[in-house]
Amino acid sequence: PKMCTPLVGLLATALFAACGDTADDLGESAPADDSDVAAFQELYDQGIDRYVGRFAPTSSDDMGDGVVMHTFNGEDGPLCFTGSPFHMSTRDGASDQLMVFLQGGGACGPTGCEAVESWPPGIPGPLQGMGIMNAGDPSNPAADHDLAYLPYCDGSLWSGDADVDDDGDGTVNYRFRGLMNLTASIDLVAELYPSPSRILLVGNSAGGFGVHHALPILRVHYPDLPIDMINDSGVGISTPGAQASLNDYWGAWDSYPESCDDCIGADGNLTGFHSWQLRQDESLKLGFMSYTRDDVVLERMPITPEAWEGEMLTSIDELEQAHPDRFRSFVADGEGHTFIIRDYDLEVGGTTPRAWIRGLLADSAWVSVSD
Repeated sequence: PKMCTPLVGLLATALFAACGDTADDLGESAPADDSDVAAFQELYDQGIDRYVGRFAPTSSDDMGDGVVMHTFNGEDGPLCFTGSPFHMSTRDGASDQLMVFLQGGGACGPTGCEAVESWPPGIPGPLQGMGIMNAGDPSNPAADHDLAYLPYCDGSLWSGDADVDDDGDGTVNYRFRGLMNLTASIDLVAELYPSPSRILLVGNSAGGFGVHHALPILRVHYPDLPIDMINDSGVGISTPGAQASLNDYWGAWDSYPESCDDCIGADGNLTGFHSWQLRQDESLKLGFMSYTRDDVVLERMPITPEAWEGEMLTSIDELEQAHPDRFRSFVADGEGHTFIIRDYDLEVGGTTPRAWIRGLLADSAWVSVSD
């Protein structure tokens, strides 16, 4: 990882980013330089795949209930931002479909750190029986999937690659190893599940941001497989300069193609980045889930609820217009945060998150819904 000293900059809480470009700029047809190369080749040229094949777990332990916890423990490898070992878990399902789940948990920024290592090793028992993780619920459309569960502890929305001396005293305070953690986990997933028929890549909150960084690493191992990606409450509306400041702090620039001038918009939003991924990857479907005035996001941002709602709705409208066959949204009125675990049965527009995801996986009846 790169070694960084602190930046003077925007609030650490300005860590959410997503949209603001016109539908014409986000068109379904890829520009010539996109169509002449393999998906995400520019990111590989930038080195986003530099940790592929580098790390293996130091132990794999049976945690009961079909869960195997894999521990990565090495100073120069995957770690949590505090320096503690990184764990991820797998659970075999009854089908040949694979779900990769990225958990959330706050973020560290240049002027403060709210990230937490909030998830114990393994898959916490309550989570196994909730929402999209519930293998015992026949009405859960992902119940029979093989599962890779990646608990969040990297502090950098799954994107960082920098050890940071935050106070300038010569000692590392934070280890932003999101890229390592993702890559090591996905390497192991590919070893354990080499031939799935389809992948459901889902993340909530910080994990919603993380799915976009996981996608090109998954494509190293599964270049042509259909991937259905759900970003739950990490759709990211931000302010000018915030994402750039965080990328500097985390060492995360390699996740963003240098040739894409609008991937981080002048308004700080990432609509151009999301559209670039859809243009690159024709086997990708992308669904955004959000509340109109997500209070977890808004309490950390210098933006009014009205402005955030307007930008979020504009973003999803632009993305669906530009990619009408492969982008949909699920938008609930209110101040809540995340759906796929705790609000799986919330009714919005005559449907629920579980039914909306069922439509995605069935390749039919998958439509955008809102209150």
